[in-house]
Amino acid sequence: MKETARIAELYSELQEKMCARLEQADGKATFSRDAWKKNIGGGMTRVIASGNKIAKGAINFSHVEGTYSAQMEKLLGEKASAYAATGISSILHPVNPHAPIIHMNVRHFSLDNGVQWFGGGIDLTPHYIDKAGAQQFHRKLKEICDRYSPSFYPDYKKWADDYFFIPHRDETRGVGGIFFDRLKPTEEVSFEKLLQFTVDLAGAYPEMYIGQLNKYADKPFTEREEKWQRMRRGRYVEFNLVYDRGTKFGLASGGNTESILVSMPPEAVWEYNYTPEFGSREAETLSLLKKDIDWVNCLTD
Repeated sequence: MKETARIAELYSELQEKMCARLEQADGKATFSRDAWKKNIGGGMTRVIASGNKIAKGAINFSHVEGTYSAQMEKLLGEKASAYAATGISSILHPVNPHAPIIHMNVRHFSLDNGVQWFGGGIDLTPHYIDKAGAQQFHRKLKEICDRYSPSFYPDYKKWADDYFFIPHRDETRGVGGIFFDRLKPTEEVSFEKLLQFTVDLAGAYPEMYIGQLNKYADKPFTEREEKWQRMRRGRYVEFNLVYDRGTKFGLASGGNTESILVSMPPEAVWEYNYTPEFGSREAETLSLLKKDIDWVNCLTD
């Protein structure tokens, strides 16, 4: 599957650039390197921890090929004999509870029956929602999406709202972003343009986060705010282990377990039946964990 190999090389180069930029922004910690190989392929897991601004994070690259199993057929609903997949995935947990968690992934998937598609997205999970920060984040995503199609941002923003949702909590994971899957070429958007769309997203990701990090890096925080951060990380864990498709597919396809679960935060807590104080910033954040908020215009509504 020649296309996947070409895209894998491009994504691998992007991983290196992203790590270098985030190391520079953190100013202390560096990304470790863990090259892994299995019978289905390999990748590079790069992890950063205990930084000035980043508590824990990772930018992973993988390129795998293998037999298309019955379990994968059940997950994807396609009949085939073999598959190939490549992509970059990243998660960054900040030190400061006023700064948000961010997640990004872009991927290409192909089957030996000729079917292939792109998937991915970026979403932001603030511990404390700042409307100005959410607006800035969404406006940048819309700017990138609009280069390719006026339908991309509204469609993929809605998809993110629906996907990054925790039904058993009746709340969104954060302020969303964009999410897309099984994105195939059309008359309006060619295969090469879809590839460039994923490259643009991955390329913008470090700068989008560095802006958020720097805004809050030196803001003081209390023990109460640090506890709230750990509780919101708990919600993050719940989503990733119960609902995240990438986690499920990675484990089902025999991927590298440590790399798949590297999205877990350094510390998380669960407190039985916790209810934040009325009128607090914690309560305000919970009130904004809803679908279909127009974050692009949230300060002008």
